[in-house]
Amino acid sequence: MNKILLLVVLLCFQQKLYAGNEIYLTFAAPEPGKSDADSSGGAERTAKDKLGSRQTIPNNIPPRTVRYDLYIADTTVKFTGKARRAIAVNGQIPMPTLTFTQGDTAEIHVHNRLKEETSLHWHGLFLPNRYDGVPNLTQMPIKPGATHVYKFPIIQDGTHWYHSHTGLQEQIGMYGAFIMLKREEWDIPTIPVILSEWTDMNPREVDRSLHAATDWFAVQKGSTQSYSEAIKAGHFKTKVTNEWKRMNAMDVSDVYYDQFLINGKNQYLQPQFKAGDKVRLRIANAGASSYFWLTYSGGKITVVATDGNDVEPVEVDRLIIAVSETYDVVVTIPENKSYEFLATAEDRTKSTSLWLGDGEKVAAAKLPRLKYFAGMKMMNDMMDMKGNMVEMEGMRMQNQIMDMNTVMYPEITGPEKDPDTAEGMNMPGSEAGMVAPADHHAGHDMTASDSSPAEPVTLNYNLLRAPEKTSLPKGPVRELKFDLTGNMNRYVWTLDNKTVSESDKILIKKGENLRIILFNNSMMRHPMHLHGHDFRVLNDQGDHAPLKNIIDIMPMERDTIEFAATEPGGDWFFHCHILYHMMSGMGRIFKYENSPPNPEVPNPKLAQRRLFRDDRMFHLMGSVGLESNGSDGELMLANTRFRLSTEWRLGLKKDHGNEVETYFGRYIGRMQWWFPFIGFDYHRNSMGGMAEKNMFGQMSNQANRKAFVAGLQYTLPMHVVAEARADSKGNFRFQLMREDLPLTPRLRLNLMGNTDREYMGGLRYIVSKYFSLSTHYDSDMGYGGGITLTY
Repeated sequence: MNKILLLVVLLCFQQKLYAGNEIYLTFAAPEPGKSDADSSGGAERTAKDKLGSRQTIPNNIPPRTVRYDLYIADTTVKFTGKARRAIAVNGQIPMPTLTFTQGDTAEIHVHNRLKEETSLHWHGLFLPNRYDGVPNLTQMPIKPGATHVYKFPIIQDGTHWYHSHTGLQEQIGMYGAFIMLKREEWDIPTIPVILSEWTDMNPREVDRSLHAATDWFAVQKGSTQSYSEAIKAGHFKTKVTNEWKRMNAMDVSDVYYDQFLINGKNQYLQPQFKAGDKVRLRIANAGASSYFWLTYSGGKITVVATDGNDVEPVEVDRLIIAVSETYDVVVTIPENKSYEFLATAEDRTKSTSLWLGDGEKVAAAKLPRLKYFAGMKMMNDMMDMKGNMVEMEGMRMQNQIMDMNTVMYPEITGPEKDPDTAEGMNMPGSEAGMVAPADHHAGHDMTASDSSPAEPVTLNYNLLRAPEKTSLPKGPVRELKFDLTGNMNRYVWTLDNKTVSESDKILIKKGENLRIILFNNSMMRHPMHLHGHDFRVLNDQGDHAPLKNIIDIMPMERDTIEFAATEPGGDWFFHCHILYHMMSGMGRIFKYENSPPNPEVPNPKLAQRRLFRDDRMFHLMGSVGLESNGSDGELMLANTRFRLSTEWRLGLKKDHGNEVETYFGRYIGRMQWWFPFIGFDYHRNSMGGMAEKNMFGQMSNQANRKAFVAGLQYTLPMHVVAEARADSKGNFRFQLMREDLPLTPRLRLNLMGNTDREYMGGLRYIVSKYFSLSTHYDSDMGYGGGITLTY
């Protein structure tokens, strides 16, 4: 019934007509370049009209070679007050803004003064493949102490950026703006704006922690969504349904960040502007994994370009900028005051600000905390028991038209209320707090009250229209389809359930047109980026579909992009630009047939082995309990498919016994709920000199068990892990275990029982990332209390 109601409501909005309680409202999303009626006279004016005529400045300097020398070195920063290691280029973070004019030749000398390898990728640029900057794919890494020269023609214009493509270096400072001016450039004050985030945690530890399935980042963000919180919010059923479907708590981002930055500062001041000034912001999201909501206290935001490509101007109240995406926007300074251009992290934990103008500060409205349980309820309806997103027939889930996360936005759907009462409904007949995202661009109130604030006009890809036709040249068309897949619990991200190292390169021919259909079958949004090419994002603009090099794909969306294979050859990376997703293997490589050898990669086989190491990497994780009755714990080494683990229970007294189990196995299936394994079990327990039968009637061999084992684990609903195994002595054991059931934001419950008549129950209170207070009862060791160290 919930799904039927959801479908009916969304269909009503998609038709831009909602009828309920004798209220009839008609919505119309603004056409590209148009805004609401002019407040002064009621006559509709386009965003283009409001910008006025564009005065340009010709560049009379003939095309030339522009050289930059970039010195990469370690540095120490204190973005949070604590000293932490970072990487600076020419002594600064972000890296220097590199500026060229169309027709120039870029000559960039990169001097590596680190004690590790590095590289630089020129994001969104058309250039010879050998200079694309992907280590072990288009070049070998730049060794410590070495200098590498990138030299390529500037044949584009627009706002782009550059960053390290080596390991996790981008997270700690290796990003900067790359601006290519037109031969006749718009005469308007312009500011490059580099958005980024900072964590005091070592990025390698961030990556390891994500793979270890710790929920410490959720604890920091206040987004645990525990059972106590669910009960308090009236969402106990929602929480149980969520766990019954083996889903994780609802969230919109992976990592908790300590600081967000604009051009290296949390508060970036530009006081030189006066009333009436128009300012162009060249914005690049250089965050490793953060999306940002962009809002402005001085009025509308006019979008004029994306990913370095002009679009027809369109006015909005806000937009979300994906990881690695760029937008050019124009804002106006209304009075002689200081206006806040606010960039809020999608998870709304923190923000960063650009202040334009001088005088009294005019702050932008802060975005309220997300309604996580409303999002959880929505996700429960969108996912089936097999872990697949359920496509709703007749719905246009594409191009950001329907932001399903809208149910979590209090500024649109109101504060979270009791889901079981009418007061919790924002509209008759809708899901609790559910509105149709299709019309978030109308700027109209969606409630009966005329005094309610107007709904913000939000940018989506359907509003982007290229000024010129972007139709592909004639040629054969080849269609490719990919499902964006993942497992949040084990932090595995793939295309069609295969990582880069598990996939062959996709051969393409120069002169053909590639159409790629992408379906996001995961609970996370993914910014998919194609190296060395722009693609058309197929939307309602027909021949004027916008050109981009990154597309944000929301959960359950099915988006289509297409590009012309125009390069002479080479290997071109296509990947999710969330850094930790890419490192997990979420991508593919397009390879032009009959490509000439790349002189930067003298040993392709060696380079490929090194490239594949990223998503094959093993991560160490585990926990050690030190309590008054003994020690129990587990250590694991795991990667995308395989796991080697050792569990132990060591009693302090002779009759407590000692047990060690070591397993090695492989995860099976897209959701990785199946885990067949082999291993060895050592168990010694005096049992008071008494023998005991297990629940199958077999004599227990716990007194002195030394046996090889083979078995199978399967994750049941509620995240209960069922294990069936047989040992080399002929004994069978069946076991059920649930770990880390979240009772409160910091209190976890652990339960276990098996047919050897062993059972355990325990509580763990999380004090910090690595330290917890714990207590448990074990059938062998009895009661105990102490601490648990988690890694």
